[in-house]
Amino acid sequence: MTALAKLLKTTVFRLTLLYLLVMALFAAFLLGYFALNTRRLMNEQIVRTVETETDELIRQYEAAGLRRLLFIVESRGNQPGSSLYLVTTPTGGGIAGNVASLEAGVIERSGWVETSYRRLEEPDGGDHTALVKVTELPGGFRLLVGRDLAEREHLFRIVATAGRWSVAIVVVLGLVGGVFVSRRVLRRIDAMTDKARVIMAGDLAGRLPVAGSGDELDRLATSLNTMLERIETLLRGLKEVTDNVAHDLKTPLTRLRNRSEAALRNASSEADYRQALEAVIEESDGLIRTFESLLMIARAESGEPRADMVVFDAAAIARDVGELYEPLAEEKGLALRVEAAEAAPIRANRELIGQALANLIDNAIKYAAEADAAHGTAVAPAGLPIAVGAGAPEDGATMVAEAPPQVPPDVPPMFPPPPADVVVAAATIGDRIEISVADRGPGIAAADRARVLERFVRLEKSRSKPGSGLGLSLASAIARLHGGELRLEDNAPGLRVVLSLPRAAPA
Repeated sequence: MTALAKLLKTTVFRLTLLYLLVMALFAAFLLGYFALNTRRLMNEQIVRTVETETDELIRQYEAAGLRRLLFIVESRGNQPGSSLYLVTTPTGGGIAGNVASLEAGVIERSGWVETSYRRLEEPDGGDHTALVKVTELPGGFRLLVGRDLAEREHLFRIVATAGRWSVAIVVVLGLVGGVFVSRRVLRRIDAMTDKARVIMAGDLAGRLPVAGSGDELDRLATSLNTMLERIETLLRGLKEVTDNVAHDLKTPLTRLRNRSEAALRNASSEADYRQALEAVIEESDGLIRTFESLLMIARAESGEPRADMVVFDAAAIARDVGELYEPLAEEKGLALRVEAAEAAPIRANRELIGQALANLIDNAIKYAAEADAAHGTAVAPAGLPIAVGAGAPEDGATMVAEAPPQVPPDVPPMFPPPPADVVVAAATIGDRIEISVADRGPGIAAADRARVLERFVRLEKSRSKPGSGLGLSLASAIARLHGGELRLEDNAPGLRVVLSLPRAAPA
């Protein structure tokens, strides 16, 4: 296809032709209206002039008779550029005037008529056109007064010629402008098409060019680039999930097979087989939990749970999930506190918010407990931490704390309560509801906080711990589903994870 044929088939060029046709018709209509109004105004002026002269000549005839009329007609008719005058007898014979000939039957009819004529001074000249008025005088004589229409026709031809040239200029300029605009738009479309072909060939990092003018093509390119970024993110995530599933699930599957093979080879009693089966079941449960987390992340990213969103109190969810995990925290020797006194309404999927919060609390308890163990903290039966290290018995005997003295309820405590190891909170911050879980564990370095939100990402210090690296990924996907975000902040010491969601009207 040639460049010209390609240009002529563009939508922009066709729209330009359509607009050009409309503008040309509008210009022709406007100029025609102007020409017709000019013709009408000149006719009105001629009519007024002829009627004025006719009335004056009739008054002269009525006042001084025919001789006076003939004298005035002869004197006016001989002046250069004069009107047309003719006085005839009742039988139609000319008596005075400057008209040599008229169309047949004109002088016999009274009133206005447009006729061709010849003047007396040019008997051999061509015919002219005039607008005349014929009046019958007392005694049967007839008076003709008129004006030549050459000036009117000349002006009309000037306007018509100007109109034709104007329409022609509009058409030419419109075609030139249409070609220019079409080529400019076509270049941008071709650039976008070429880039789209590159993207379709596999370069998902490519983006459509944006000129920066802010026009509709820029808005379209920006929207498509946003869509491409989302597609690239999803495909990259799919690739990462596939790679991570292949690498991270290979180990537990291999371990599962090795345990089964070892049981078949070495087990000699029912207890050995039972122990091997329990280990297989435990490993299978971990795999099932991993796949359930992957499915839940996929559901959250697809937007499927949006149909089940209701308005509820996030503070109540924080209290319920916190109460559920309090026994686990106590078992680990940790203090868990919930700070969610005020209502915090959100519109969300209750099951997913509860699952996200449970993942965050479970992570906080796990890492806070390991941090306490790493710092050498033991837990006395009464629940008071006893430092093991300086001042501890050298023989390794266990140091048992004495029970705290009983304090009457009306006496204020001498010392503030120790800080909680895990704090679950729900609060309203402006138009957002923030559900946070803070711990006093090792925390996460600022450089790694964005990376740990990806699937199966586990930092080096966490690879020896149980888990699949999907907890934070699931919480982040749930936050995005609800139009919110998941933030990781420094708790000094430890980590504070904030689930920020839009605030809803109270249910």
